[in-house]
Amino acid sequence: MRHIGTILLWALVSALVMLVITLPINLQTQLIASIAVVTFMAVIKVLRAEGIWRLIALAFGTAVVLRYVYWRTTSTLPPLNQLENFIPGFLLYLAEMYSVMMLALSLFVVAMPLPPRKSRLAEEGRLPSVDVFVPSYNEDIGLLANTLAAAKAMDYPADKLTVWLLDDGGTEQKRNAAAVIEAQTAEARHRELQTLCRDLGVNYLTRARNEHAKAGNMNNGMQHSTGELIAVFDADHAPARDFLRETVGYFADDPKLFLVQTPHFFLNPDPLERNLRTFETMPSENEMFYGIIQRGLDKWNAAFFCGSAAVLRRIALNEAGGFSGLSITEDCETALALHSRGWNSVYVDKPLIAGLQPATFASFIGQRSRWAQGMMQILRFRFPLFKRGLSLAQRLCYMSSMLFWLFPFPRTIFLFAPLFYLFFDLEIFTASGGEFLGYTLAYMLVNLMMQNYLYGSFRWPWISELYEYVQSVHLLPAVVSVMLNPTKPTFKVTAKDESIRESRLSEISRPFFVIFAVLFVAFLMSIYRFYSEPYKADVTFVVGGWNLLNLIIAGCALGVVSERSERAASRRVTVKRRCTFIIDGREYPSTLENVSANGARVQVFGLEPDLATGARCQLRFTPYGAHYEEALPVDVRNVENLGSVSAVGCRFMPEVARHHSLVADLIFANSNQWSDFQVSRRYNPGLFRGTLWFLGIALYQTSRGLLYFARSLGGARKGETTS
Repeated sequence: MRHIGTILLWALVSALVMLVITLPINLQTQLIASIAVVTFMAVIKVLRAEGIWRLIALAFGTAVVLRYVYWRTTSTLPPLNQLENFIPGFLLYLAEMYSVMMLALSLFVVAMPLPPRKSRLAEEGRLPSVDVFVPSYNEDIGLLANTLAAAKAMDYPADKLTVWLLDDGGTEQKRNAAAVIEAQTAEARHRELQTLCRDLGVNYLTRARNEHAKAGNMNNGMQHSTGELIAVFDADHAPARDFLRETVGYFADDPKLFLVQTPHFFLNPDPLERNLRTFETMPSENEMFYGIIQRGLDKWNAAFFCGSAAVLRRIALNEAGGFSGLSITEDCETALALHSRGWNSVYVDKPLIAGLQPATFASFIGQRSRWAQGMMQILRFRFPLFKRGLSLAQRLCYMSSMLFWLFPFPRTIFLFAPLFYLFFDLEIFTASGGEFLGYTLAYMLVNLMMQNYLYGSFRWPWISELYEYVQSVHLLPAVVSVMLNPTKPTFKVTAKDESIRESRLSEISRPFFVIFAVLFVAFLMSIYRFYSEPYKADVTFVVGGWNLLNLIIAGCALGVVSERSERAASRRVTVKRRCTFIIDGREYPSTLENVSANGARVQVFGLEPDLATGARCQLRFTPYGAHYEEALPVDVRNVENLGSVSAVGCRFMPEVARHHSLVADLIFANSNQWSDFQVSRRYNPGLFRGTLWFLGIALYQTSRGLLYFARSLGGARKGETTS
């Protein structure tokens, strides 16, 4: 009886919503209603009302969106007999409906995400055995040494922890390659890594052939290991000491739990953050996914495996035949397979690993292309909406995660749609300026407000648009390619630990300057048409404003593809830790100020001012969990006299495997420092201040990008003259 009552209630609410959406009203009433809703949502946001008030605000916003969809569908499409207008007009309509659909899925997933889970520390007497997999292909030996040392140093009983380096760069296939240089390189790598693993107490494992990429590599590891649980870390993802303590306990609570996933935290900025200089002041792009979306997915038992920083149950993987390898995103595909078999997942929103992300724009696009193509492969081969074994909520969650990667199509349409009117006088959107204000502008404003409600301090206004635009230019052909030939994409390892020694334009930057030039000409055309055709001034004003918004985003993107020089691949992480600075046998009390993967900055008390650059020294400190001090060799890179204190910049000079363990202890052991850094840059500037900030940064980055472009032309002419 209660079930029938619930159905009737929802039917009544749906009928009332449909009545409001389709109610015929004049334009003035529509304007008043839109202003009232926007004001109501703004008041709730200013008052920071949560819970039911948050849902009420989102419901009012949804009503405006649906009202827009109804009006857009019934009143704005060009006549079918005018194909030159109807075809681009209908494509624009489809792009808008895609955006509305993704907003609806986002509301379902993250309208009320789970709060961060409380720590679930494992019970000492019931600790399962754990195999740690570190799959590798071509990463730097030093990078691997830090990750392996950090994994080996995790706070867990030594008899229940086995660390495996799964080396796909030293396979028999590569060591016996026909190309002599490739074979010799693989052989040398094979020997070096065997020695490193032996010194660190880590198991080294390779295989005969490089089959099925990362998934095949980990499945080979499963055949040679026996742990109840499997922790997976990418080669550049080093865990904190408490990683296993914070994760394995959940498996004791639920025998059907197959996955505990934690967020990916990065020590270095992505190209957008580095070139716009926002890394320390604005939440990172991945924080929207790991800080909000994964918690929303977790609410519906749909948090999925992200390839690293996760623990999985072996019997669950065995039931599904191991890690899935049909697509090039084996992580999400594996989670989909296990969720459909009735297994559960948990998301722990605490950064417990620190890694590196692509530093150059080209590598960044290469990584995103792999993600986009892999998700399209899963959509094509596994189609979650009809996947047996999934709940309805899980189907919607997986569809949301995969359909997101179709964004290059609508983004491209939104970019070029104004040009049809400005250059060719095509009417692909039949509406007056007043109707645009009453419906479209209200929809856009409410959409922005709803995004601000959903993601708040995790995503600032207009930043998602910038990220999507800079990716769309190159992701569009990648997505089209996998749609036409879904088996074509192959797994490519993302370049990490890169450095940019001098400022330059990205090698894939040219399309962005071409698009900017076209949009700028369209901007001039809108001014010309505004004055030459005053009888169309309202439409020209609206379309010209739309093009101007595109121009602002495209101009900001010029700064993104203008690579700033930065020698270090990783930023320094702030720490406060006592140590002793030793030079020529003399000891000075010191404090570690910050550390990176390559070095540290130390405040040394009472140091003599004549310390020479390049001098060999030692840092002596007590590692976490140890009872005695150990010394790490360093050399001096720079010295700054601050009175009684000298700030010494040091470079780590590890000589034996234990030194890598000490470096890992300094950087990775304490996970709280990563949480503190994330919290320090999470705040919500609001729509108004956020928009002003974006306009300011876009203006500056446009000028910087054009300056880089002018320099590149000057360099090219100089090269031609010289040759």
